[in-house]
Formats: sequence, structure tokens, C-alpha cells
Amino acid sequence: MTVGTTAGAGQPVRLTWAARTVAAGGLAVVAWACLTAGGAVLHGHPAYAVLLTLTVLGCALVLVRGLRSRPARTGRAVVPGGAPGVVVRAALLLVGVVWIAAVAWLRPFAATAPALAAMADDDRVTVTESATRVVLAPAGDADGTAVFFRPGAKVEARAYAAVLRPLAEAGHPVVIAKQPFAVAFLAGGAFDDARAHVPGADRWVVGGHSLGGVVASSDADDADKADGTAAPVVGLLLYASYPAQDLSGSLTAAVESVSASRDGLATPAKIDASRANLPPGSTFTVVDGAVHAFFGDHGPQPGDGTPAITHDQARTRISAASTRFVDDLSDHRTTTAHDAAG
Repeated sequence: MTVGTTAGAGQPVRLTWAARTVAAGGLAVVAWACLTAGGAVLHGHPAYAVLLTLTVLGCALVLVRGLRSRPARTGRAVVPGGAPGVVVRAALLLVGVVWIAAVAWLRPFAATAPALAAMADDDRVTVTESATRVVLAPAGDADGTAVFFRPGAKVEARAYAAVLRPLAEAGHPVVIAKQPFAVAFLAGGAFDDARAHVPGADRWVVGGHSLGGVVASSDADDADKADGTAAPVVGLLLYASYPAQDLSGSLTAAVESVSASRDGLATPAKIDASRANLPPGSTFTVVDGAVHAFFGDHGPQPGDGTPAITHDQARTRISAASTRFVDDLSDHRTTTAHDAAG
């Protein structure tokens, strides 16, 4: 143990106060996340709730320890480990700042009223929810073609209930993935999990919004290479999205790309450029006047464009294009089976 001089003691004292400030800021960020996106925290994948809990515990520990070891008022302070100890404390402080910044950045976009209303059961759709998925199941007889959907980055799964509910009303079971920290890349096994929970499906359409569509594209391409024991993927449904790699020569599933003319993120130019990476015969539907955030009900997104139609109008058109695409695949399956029997 080394006793620092008055000048030398200043640095650890400043670090102590900096740590307290960061800890208080961390508690403030957690409070902000819970107040502004509490529904998404409670109904999302548990990973973010665990992150918030760890943040509260860590910040509280820092504050309690700080109160128990107040800086000396004599102008001298004990510096554990000397200079190496100061370096360690500074490094830990930096880690804390990065951690809290990540907590703030990962705050999810919470579902808003239209989607929340669509989460209710009625005589056409039954809604079930678990820690890792939302399932919209037809209340009557279900078609054999099911839909698996990946939300966009940091968007709560329930935000897509309204736009995807018409698919369930048309007889297609819909599974919306709840992804760790609402990031599609962190939910690699979500499609296999969905398959296990809809055993009656004999064909699948996979889809996603924005980053979710990027990962869904990989899901669809990987399914083409499967051993054939699982229900095949027959369609890829992209909402304001495009694949990260060239699928034009490998993907056999049909593709429907639904985009927005005023999207500031997945811009019309980016969507047009994606045509070369999708199989020949892929169809492209542009919702004139819509923006990136209109593919779910979760509020505006930074960097997006300015809409020229209402959200309700856009949702209706997106749902219609989606239902038409999946229905056509189901009709194709029925016609093929009939022709084979004949």
C-alpha cells in the first residue's frame, strides 16, 4: 500500500468521483429505458431485461462502495497498487462508460397501439406469446403454409402483429421471433425453433424487416441446402430489406420484396440494386409514399424519410401484398398436388 502526496492523490479522487457520476448515469439510463420502452422490456426477449438488471446491480455497487470510502479531507489519499491501480480503475471506468452507452443504444423500439390491439384473440386469430416468440394462429383450420418473421434491428416483436395478422386471418400460422437484444444476428436458431412449434406446417415462408430480412435471406438460402427432413422454405418475404450476399444462383424459393418509395434507410436505390442478388422472377412491390418505419408499429426511426401517406394506408397495402404472396404459394402447392393426383 502506497501513500500518495496531495498532488498524486488528486487523480484517484477524480476517478472516484467520475465512477460515481458514471454509476448515477447508468441508473438514469435504466430508468429512461424502462419509462420509455417498458412494454418492450417486459415482452421482449429476456436478454435486455437481464442487461438492465446487471447494470442496476453494478451501478448500485459502485455508489455504495463510494459512500463507504470517501476521499480523505487531509489532502492525502491511499492509492491501492499505486500507478498500476490507477490504470486499472481508469480502464474499468472506460468499460463502464461503454457498457452504459450500449444499454442506451440497445433500448428497443416499443410496439404502439395498432400492434398492441392486434395482439388480442378473436374468433379468427389466437395469439400466444413466450420469451422467444409471438405466434398468430388461425382460430379455424390452418393452411399448411406458415410464416416465420424476423423483426428489424432493435424493434420489439409485437410491433409487427398488426401488419402480419391478416396472414393468420387468411389461414397461415405466423411466428414472429423475439431476438436477443432485438438483433436478428443473435437469434441464429430462431427459425428451427419456429418449425418445432408449428408441427402442422409442411411449407414455410421466411421473412423479415430491414436487418431481420437480411438474416431471413440467409435462413431461406440455408434451407435450400437442408437434408430434406424438415418442411421446405418456399418463399422469402422482404420488408424494406435485401440480402447481404448474392442469392441469384442458389436460392430456389420465390421472393417478394415489399419496399417504400420514401424510405430513408433501405432507399429505393438500394432496393433496386438488390435485384441482381435475388433470383430471376423475384417480384418487387413498392408502397408509394411509405417510409421504413411503416412496416411495423413502433414509432419513427432516425434517418427515415418523410411519408406522403398515412401509416394505416401503408399497413393495409403491405399486408395485402404479403397475403397475396403467401396465398399464391399455397394455391401453387394445392394445384401441384391436384395435378400429381390426376
